[in-house]
Amino acid sequence: MNSAPEGDFQGSKTPETVMIRLDPGQARNPEAIRRALMQQGAECRTFAVLKRSLDARRRPAMVEMLVGLEVEAVPAECGQWCDVSEAPTVVIVGAGPAGLYCALRLIELGVRPVVMERGQAVRERRRDLVKLIREGRVDPDSNYCFGEGGAGTYSDGKLYTRAKKRGGWRKVLGWFVEHGADPDILVDTHPHIGTNKLPAIIAAMRERIIECGGEVRFGQRVVGLMREPDGRVNGVRLTDGNQQGSAVVLATGHGARDVFEWMDSSGLALESKPFAMGVRIEHPQSWIDARQYRLKANEAAGTLGLPPAAYSLVTQTGDGGVFSFCMCPGGVIAPCATEEGEVVTNGWSPSKRNNRWANSGVVTTVEPEVWEGLGFPGVLGGLAFQRSVERACHAAAGGGQQAPAQRLADFVVRKPSRSLPDCSYLAGLTPVDLTRLLPEFMVDRLIRGIRDFERKMPGYIHPEAIVVAPESRTSSPIRMPRDRNTLSMPGAEGLHPCGEGAGYAGGIVSAAMDGLRVAEAVAASLRVNPD
Repeated sequence: MNSAPEGDFQGSKTPETVMIRLDPGQARNPEAIRRALMQQGAECRTFAVLKRSLDARRRPAMVEMLVGLEVEAVPAECGQWCDVSEAPTVVIVGAGPAGLYCALRLIELGVRPVVMERGQAVRERRRDLVKLIREGRVDPDSNYCFGEGGAGTYSDGKLYTRAKKRGGWRKVLGWFVEHGADPDILVDTHPHIGTNKLPAIIAAMRERIIECGGEVRFGQRVVGLMREPDGRVNGVRLTDGNQQGSAVVLATGHGARDVFEWMDSSGLALESKPFAMGVRIEHPQSWIDARQYRLKANEAAGTLGLPPAAYSLVTQTGDGGVFSFCMCPGGVIAPCATEEGEVVTNGWSPSKRNNRWANSGVVTTVEPEVWEGLGFPGVLGGLAFQRSVERACHAAAGGGQQAPAQRLADFVVRKPSRSLPDCSYLAGLTPVDLTRLLPEFMVDRLIRGIRDFERKMPGYIHPEAIVVAPESRTSSPIRMPRDRNTLSMPGAEGLHPCGEGAGYAGGIVSAAMDGLRVAEAVAASLRVNPD
């Protein structure tokens, strides 16, 4: 059976719980867990692991486990699926985490979702990614950001979130398990699926939607909205036709700049919001392991049963914060441009996190007044600022999807690099002095922040560490306002902004949870009673 989060037990009484500590290599071995319980005098017929976390502060590192006694593990929370083929139709624009979870929740609530995705299904999408990496060719509709599963499909699959108070996070994890994810994500403190496993899970969710009478259509770029005489939104306009619905959910992701542009030209309400921008910094994973686990010279994390180590760093530089973002142990830096003539980087990890390198975004918050001061005014100014940096990096690197890069040790002293170390970025690197290429305010903050990282994590300015630019798509620089209760856009009744692109999420889980909330608001507006 699947392990359950704390509190989800069979029966009415809360069972006795015991905290145990195990060697990392034994933490998933049921017999080792049972022996540890017996050593603490806790004999039991059945038990369920409620929570599992690695404590790397002690030496040697141990896994701490909260175990419930005399219970059977409750299966992951599963959906209540029904046939909605004859139900009212809601159009969902975007098949990322927000769009897919919105569609699945609508099915539970008796509403028929029709998902319109501009990109391709996961299998066809892989071919477009190969062309992107090998040939430097960007398909503006099918890439690392656009396609089935959205950016989340090829962005690592980290599933932890700070947004648990919004509710629904257990349902999000449970549905991942129901559609093929490892049940360990229900109890691990930092759950992770892995880029290699996510495509099959996303495809299973698509099949669920279709089996229940919904639709998922690929290659469908939305270019506008359909509206009734009173202004209510009742469908979308496509490049080759229209699709009507009782409501429209806009879950397009923060990379869909054309959506923001046609919304603005249509007079729909948009607001500027801060976002973060910076670089990707890559280190040898072996160094991260040695530093975080305090390994001896002859030790390796893998042989000790330890997972590849991660780090999380943050500092204030006086005029802005600098922080690590989307840290990918044993990961890869990937090209994530959505238009020709630009370079964008992101990071991901396979499920085993077994690559030689670890990479992380290192970014600083950019406020609207900053980009306005640099000559990018208006509600779309943040997009224009992003684009200017991405295009400058493309030109400096020499074209295709080659990225500009510099040794970290050279970057912090503003010195060009004569050579570059090995790197996971497969589309090619060009030595460039990033301190002259990136905006000065950003360079100044990053250098001061990295120097403080060195103080907190000695050795961070490693001789083989490399800086690759830019990390520019951390979140949306625009928010689509919506009513707090109906979650509908003011002045456009029936249009429900959703997820990261709308400015209401910051990762796979928070986007999925927002999809659940929007589905419930849509069902309420259609007078379909939530369960």
